[in-house]
Amino acid sequence: MAGTVLVTGGSGYIGGYVIRQLVAEGWTVRATLRSPGREAEVRAALGVPGPELAFFAADLTSDTGWAEAMAGCSHVVHVASPIPSGRAKYHEDELIVPARDGTLRALRFAKAAGVKRFVQTSSIAAIVYGHADPDRLFTEADWSDVTAPGVSAYAKSKTIAERAARDWIAAEGGAMEYCTINPSLILGPVLGPDFTITIDIIKRLIGGGVPGYPRLGVAVVDVRDVADLHVRALTAPGMAGERFIAAGPFMAIRDVGAILRDRLGAQGRKVPTRNIPDFVLRVMALFDAALQEVVGELGRTRSASSAHALDRFGWKTRPAEDSIVDTARSLIDLGIVKV
Repeated sequence: MAGTVLVTGGSGYIGGYVIRQLVAEGWTVRATLRSPGREAEVRAALGVPGPELAFFAADLTSDTGWAEAMAGCSHVVHVASPIPSGRAKYHEDELIVPARDGTLRALRFAKAAGVKRFVQTSSIAAIVYGHADPDRLFTEADWSDVTAPGVSAYAKSKTIAERAARDWIAAEGGAMEYCTINPSLILGPVLGPDFTITIDIIKRLIGGGVPGYPRLGVAVVDVRDVADLHVRALTAPGMAGERFIAAGPFMAIRDVGAILRDRLGAQGRKVPTRNIPDFVLRVMALFDAALQEVVGELGRTRSASSAHALDRFGWKTRPAEDSIVDTARSLIDLGIVKV
């Protein structure tokens, strides 16, 4: 089955791989861009020069352009969502408001256009935070508690946006089917300079940007597998209300570094070998917005089960080691990181 599908956030990391797979499978793809002047650059990165892909200017914070982008679409993959700004200080509403209101805006215009199915990119950030028992295996039945102390603005934004969307679908969605994909930390080859903040882990490790390893860990999933799960959810029967965690095994950042040093050879010479005490990371976080988002995770293990996606689709992510190394090599090959 293939039709006309809108992918929001067409210049983004996940969106790019979703678009590539949809075009390869015969879909007619429309994609939104905040800056229409970037169309040639994005097309070149995606390797899709032809009429099977069209771009439309639309932003999460405005109604402008959404009706035109949605016109004639039978399906939507809503990937676009704000990410932390990188500034040392910002108000959480800078993430929460556009994530929530942008999702509701896309849903309203999708319904008005007669869209049959709407697949939203959420996150395990909407699942695993704010719990009294964080060191357990989480499933799709869990929700992050945004009222709990220490929950990041990003986790709040993803949780609030998904809950708002589900509430809207229940009240206003009519026959339109809605489901979510909830990935863990996404790695894999980058297509160009637009990639998620999750790639910063590999960028810093191979570029010499960190002196050592804090007591932090990640559950790695490959961007190619995340895109594949989105595309499967577009057409599989019985998707209304579904939620799919897309997560690989939880692993320590130190183990990520060991894989890079082992597999990259000379290109991994800047990867650190020592550990960072907790108090040092807390001091560093005072000057680094990215670290401020994760300092509360010291010593935590947040594992999430992808068993539902496996049972439903036979889906699983490729080995984390391959995703880690492929990420690093793409950053090096594109000249984004000098080693």
